[in-house]
Amino acid sequence: MSHCIYDTHAHINYPEFVNDMDQVLERCRMQGVGKIIAIGTDLQSSQEVIDMAQKYEPVYAVPGWHPSDCLTAPDDIRDELRRLASFPKVVALGETGLDYYRLPSAQDGVKTPEDDAFYKWKQSQLFQQHIDVALETGLNLVIHQRSAFEDTVDMLRPAAHRIRGVFHCFVGTPEQQAVVQALGSLVSFTGIVTFKNAEDIRRTVLATPIDQLMLETDCPYLAPVPFRGKRCEPAHVFHVAESIARLKGVSLEKLGEITNQTAHQFFSGLE
Repeated sequence: MSHCIYDTHAHINYPEFVNDMDQVLERCRMQGVGKIIAIGTDLQSSQEVIDMAQKYEPVYAVPGWHPSDCLTAPDDIRDELRRLASFPKVVALGETGLDYYRLPSAQDGVKTPEDDAFYKWKQSQLFQQHIDVALETGLNLVIHQRSAFEDTVDMLRPAAHRIRGVFHCFVGTPEQQAVVQALGSLVSFTGIVTFKNAEDIRRTVLATPIDQLMLETDCPYLAPVPFRGKRCEPAHVFHVAESIARLKGVSLEKLGEITNQTAHQFFSGLE
């Protein structure tokens, strides 16, 4: 294919891909998907994506610890983040951030508001550790936020003059995108933009300057139409790109050129 686009957020180390990774990468090649940013969610998965980046030429790695898994995290992971950041083809840190969508008290009816407060505090400690190491290393942050936008922005703001974040799987409003942009950070969009009931997100895409966004799958989740309900894979970012190019009134080639340049500016060492 003549076009070249990137999948800037993929969980290709997940068990869903263990049996057919070579075929997955071949489908990427056939669809013109030139690079894949593989994302860690804890120390083990972070090492896995780093190992995959060493093995597969199109793959780059982002080590970090997901906020939803904060309760299993050590009290301080900064030394581990520093160690992981030193590997070749590590291009950012994450995914990190804040997620208040499913608080402990809503899970089992036994946990209390005090448990919720500790959960939020633990997430904030983990996020701050990623910010600290990002400031030390100069790596930017892949940010996960759900039902926690204002707190996430408030934590990032003091460091925003030195590091940037990409708010991945962005489903916020145009006003929230403007807040992200004012911080010098970016948003990225998934296959959700192709969903029939996603008019609000398409409005945000329309409001986002074309050089302020990136493309992703968040695979194996959120497969775009026409694959909705099936396993998502990096090649499906083609359909995300098609949808956004149509919304923006540009060719797929032009969208790829602009979003790839944005990715190279954001991800340190992306070649």
